[in-house]
Amino acid sequence: MVTIQRVRVRWGPASRGAAHANARRGLDRPVALPDPLPAGGLVVHETLFDEADGYRPRDEVLVDSDQDPGVRLTVRDGRLIVERSPAASVAYPRSMPTARLFTLDPGQVGRYRANFRMLVTTCPCNPSWYYENWLVHVSNGPVDPARFQHGPVDHEADHRVSLYGGHPRGLKSSIR
Repeated sequence: MVTIQRVRVRWGPASRGAAHANARRGLDRPVALPDPLPAGGLVVHETLFDEADGYRPRDEVLVDSDQDPGVRLTVRDGRLIVERSPAASVAYPRSMPTARLFTLDPGQVGRYRANFRMLVTTCPCNPSWYYENWLVHVSNGPVDPARFQHGPVDHEADHRVSLYGGHPRGLKSSIR
């Protein structure tokens, strides 16, 4: 069993100032997993805090779904290879190819952080976008659900960048 939790915070371009940042501060944190988790080979818990909904959390649990949870998974010899999944709607940072984030042994948990400017439309005549900040936890096999909320994690990859220009904030990985 693989469990993924992706927490996304979404806001529009008019909400880039400090007052708006304060309204969404701290929302990109792990939330409690549903108890009990449904059975399945892949269980994905999606939580979205959207400015359009007043940042009220919207939860969805997907079991063995084809929906892209933001990462690609490959199992090799019992180890789970977790890679970044390039999304077609990402405007910035520019679409990056798939890249390995970390490899999890059975019982291990990994954390991936990223942020994006996403295209709403693909028409070059009227481009519009929104921003998302992601926190993704992945476990290889059964794990205590509290580890997603309180740690520890075994591997971490931080790919957050400055979305408004300037120097990158992230693009680092570490093993703990």
